[in-house]
Amino acid sequence: VDLVESGGGSVQAGGSLRLSCSASGLPHSKIGMAWFRQAPGQEREGVAAFERDGRITYAESVKGRFTISRDSAKNILYLQMNELKVEDTATYYCAAASDYVLNGFDSFLSVPLVAVDAWGQGTLVTVSS
Repeated sequence: VDLVESGGGSVQAGGSLRLSCSASGLPHSKIGMAWFRQAPGQEREGVAAFERDGRITYAESVKGRFTISRDSAKNILYLQMNELKVEDTATYYCAAASDYVLNGFDSFLSVPLVAVDAWGQGTLVTVSS
């Protein structure tokens, strides 16, 4: 699986950005797709996910501001980020996990990072006050 993110940049607080993740080599079996982020000096954390059963889950910190969506025909995952805050500053990563990895977890966002099958290279989002 190859994941390539784009759309990061610099924006003022209150602004919006849309991230994209182009995926190739996806298996035919059910998989989960998600966005994670990592701020400087902090651990990588889950932001939003399409679960393998079609549910969408969000981290509490982004609920109501971020929207995950996808174009299944083009294998593109999106993250629309509105009302951005300074604390949203981070490198954002696209991730994929197989059915095997996700078994036993209610959400992709709960999966141990080392178990994730594929990561993109990341795209930097900087929010200034």
